[in-house]
Amino acid sequence: FSDYAYSIFQQQVEMDIKIVLDPENVENKAALKHQNDETRLPLITKEKSAPVCSQKAGRGRPSATLGGFPAFSHGHSPLALLQEDTPKGAVSLTGRRLILPAAKITLQTPPVASKAAPSHEFHRQPKKSAEAIYGTSSSSKGNIAPLPSSSSMVSTRKSKPVWPYPAQQLESEEQIPSQTQDPRLDWDIVVCHGTVDQKAPGFLALKQHHHLSWGSIVAFLEHAEKLLKDFSVPLATISGKKLARIASDFELDENPTTSAILSVIKNQSTVEKILNRPGQRSKGHGGAEMAAMKIQSAWRRHRAGKGAARPGQRERASGGIGPGWRSSSHVARVTNSLRESRHRHLENFCSRAKHLAANWNRIRTSRRTIIHIPSLGYSQGVQEHIPDLAVQQNVQLGRLCDILDANVDVIYICPLALSEELLQYYNKLLGLQAAVRSGNPEDMGDLQDRFKILTPEAINSFPQHHMCLATQLKYSPQTLRRMRVLVGSRDAYVVGGVPHADDLAVADLLDVPLLGSGPHVAQLYSTKSGSKRIFASACVPMPPGEADIHSREQMIDALSQLVVDNVAVQRWVWKVNDGWGGNGTAYCDVTSHLECSHWLQKEWQSHGPERWSESQARELALVKISQELPGLLAQHVQPVNEKRFPTWEKFLQTFLTQGGVIEAFPLSSTVTNLTVDLLIEPTGEIRIVASGDQLHAEGPFTSSGTTIPQRSVDPALLNSLCWKIGDACRSKGVLGYFSVDFVAFTHPQTMEQQVWATDLDLCYSDQLALTQLMLYVTDGNVDCGSSPLEAPLGSQTVKSQWIQRMLCCCLQPAPGSRRCAVASSQLRHSNLSRTSYDVLLQRCKARGVGFDPQEKQGTIFILYEDQKRHRLGMITIGEDLQGVLLTFARNLFIIHQEISAPNMQGETNFKMAIRDIEAILGVTAENKLKLEEEQPWEADALKE
Repeated sequence: FSDYAYSIFQQQVEMDIKIVLDPENVENKAALKHQNDETRLPLITKEKSAPVCSQKAGRGRPSATLGGFPAFSHGHSPLALLQEDTPKGAVSLTGRRLILPAAKITLQTPPVASKAAPSHEFHRQPKKSAEAIYGTSSSSKGNIAPLPSSSSMVSTRKSKPVWPYPAQQLESEEQIPSQTQDPRLDWDIVVCHGTVDQKAPGFLALKQHHHLSWGSIVAFLEHAEKLLKDFSVPLATISGKKLARIASDFELDENPTTSAILSVIKNQSTVEKILNRPGQRSKGHGGAEMAAMKIQSAWRRHRAGKGAARPGQRERASGGIGPGWRSSSHVARVTNSLRESRHRHLENFCSRAKHLAANWNRIRTSRRTIIHIPSLGYSQGVQEHIPDLAVQQNVQLGRLCDILDANVDVIYICPLALSEELLQYYNKLLGLQAAVRSGNPEDMGDLQDRFKILTPEAINSFPQHHMCLATQLKYSPQTLRRMRVLVGSRDAYVVGGVPHADDLAVADLLDVPLLGSGPHVAQLYSTKSGSKRIFASACVPMPPGEADIHSREQMIDALSQLVVDNVAVQRWVWKVNDGWGGNGTAYCDVTSHLECSHWLQKEWQSHGPERWSESQARELALVKISQELPGLLAQHVQPVNEKRFPTWEKFLQTFLTQGGVIEAFPLSSTVTNLTVDLLIEPTGEIRIVASGDQLHAEGPFTSSGTTIPQRSVDPALLNSLCWKIGDACRSKGVLGYFSVDFVAFTHPQTMEQQVWATDLDLCYSDQLALTQLMLYVTDGNVDCGSSPLEAPLGSQTVKSQWIQRMLCCCLQPAPGSRRCAVASSQLRHSNLSRTSYDVLLQRCKARGVGFDPQEKQGTIFILYEDQKRHRLGMITIGEDLQGVLLTFARNLFIIHQEISAPNMQGETNFKMAIRDIEAILGVTAENKLKLEEEQPWEADALKE
């Protein structure tokens, strides 16, 4: 743009923003009244600019060939090149101190160059929206419009950069353009509804001129975005110059104050008015929950201080925030109090974590109390779509089995009120341990004094709100008081679930440490994109893919690149960052639906993998695929949860709002998913505590159960991968229990087994709870680091080795005996509600479904609640995998027969589970027979 054109644009933008945010302002009205509607902008001449190359994934490394599947690459949004992180948990390479501010970053020159689009002539410039003025989002790998030259930008003053280190000064001389910076440059950044347009010229210019301190700027921007989103501010303009100056004064782990954020906003007075409006916080992100908590807290204080409420008083409080909340000064005091409370909780969490680490070796061997809070602290949007949230939070009753250690007492926080019948059931179940050890079924113990199941009284206080268990416990003073009495002066610590800020609040109220990651760490690494950063840091194999995708253009560009670079991959998978249980997953067989598929395969084969990356045909393929993808995806993408996402557009809206990843699905007919549970102790020691191969009764993307322990991957290889991932997690500040998902398959070209790390959950898993119960009733132990059968490598095929491991296990309840198990916590049947648990258990016992403590094998049921009674868990334990699978399927068939009539089959996933097991049994029987034929000596060893 010319100087005149740019100044007109800037004036127009500033005036439009003022009018939109404060239409009643007299000066704004006057300016609007005297505007000349016939103002014409000068013609913008077309000029060519140097092409901007799109950077190929891999952070400077050459992409791998198709035959070996290239390593995973990060997203290429404007922030994506800086998406590596450090234990401090920021959002950029330099900002997170992974690369020093003075370090020089050299990127590989990509094979594809993008051309800048020519400018168009404007004859009349009407009023524009902020999006129209600053440009819509475009693909980060595609065309990026060239920044205006320094001679055409407007600023208020000239500033000379001051470099604190000589290396930074040298770096600036090498990377900053030689032309003098225009003193009028200001780099305005528009924030619409709490979101920065990362493709706007002001944003890009700011990043270019402050690339060395970009990490601090991005961290500060994130806090500003959160503040504006929390208070539902529609539009704000941030001064890039002030932002760069103030952000440099803040440490990455320091939260800027509200006043600091307001100081960089150009329309500060207007934004400040919005922040001070009564009830404005309740309109923003998570505001309804916060308002409800304030009301509940105030109501409890009122009742404690003034006795019973007057008629209608609670109704008025529940209908909205009362007059006392409408004072802006009161709102400010409450906001500051909440902020200080959160900060205090975090400080105390860190302090107690240090104390726990210093005394862990003593605590783990002494008399102690473990407080289990199986809370699902997902975001509000995710919690709203979890069916039966309370029941889902109660599927880990196996945590009670920590009392296997004679020095441990357990306090289990239950999200449901259990009946006396269920409490007695678990007392008898846990009493089995004495009979198992003695081998006499009559030796039943009474361990009621070793465990307590407590239900917070606040579970019924917020019937219309989706709150996790930790939040409900936080507002249950009676339960907290009883917990403090039960703990007494004994050592104690909390083991939570999915991390949430209220975990820290509960630990603070109880004055006990938390064995788990803080919410600030979990927010960075528990998402799908965050897990990819952990895996990349650990240097473990991952599916080819792209992370941190937030726009349509970025998605189309990323998928086009992935398809072209991995022609042999047929299916691609979309995963929403905060997806849970496969609900945020979709897939599409992209290559088979491409019109240019035949041409693409032919060109790729003719050039070969080595020359393909540099061929002109690849560039042409990129163009063709990017043109086909929008229509192809609209027709052929299949969301896993069709009830929540009936169309591609519905799924895409959630995907782009929350962000997510695209990754390849293994190109193989034999794919096995497995989960490994690990523990990072306070001292930093990493241990594998459980492992299992997943069952997929309801599809390849939803786990319905597990076979314990895993036998699909060589233990030595799996241990190596887990250690690398555990070490990377430890370096990021992860603490406590977490699980890693892998996928194992046979590569179609090399016929060798490949293992990819696919997901990371920073929480105590259902599989671990099932494993704990299995070990409790068998008095066994699992050695996840060894294999009971060690055959010489190289003499047989990979498939036969896989068979050997699949047919063996190392659950050892006694010397010389081995056990394996099939377990599921997700069994559903609507007819279960028609029969009481007592009657169901008697019928199952009559048909031979039960547990034999003398043989240490049989079936154990996990009962969650006795109101709806439509879900349960089940573990079947035996000597060999084939027999256990058969028994598990038979049990499901028997239960279905006992609770169903011919004309009332009910809604259930029993039948899908049986079909899945039948398919596994067919393969298992075939593999076992083949093993006996090829290696009779090893088959004999298995029988022993």
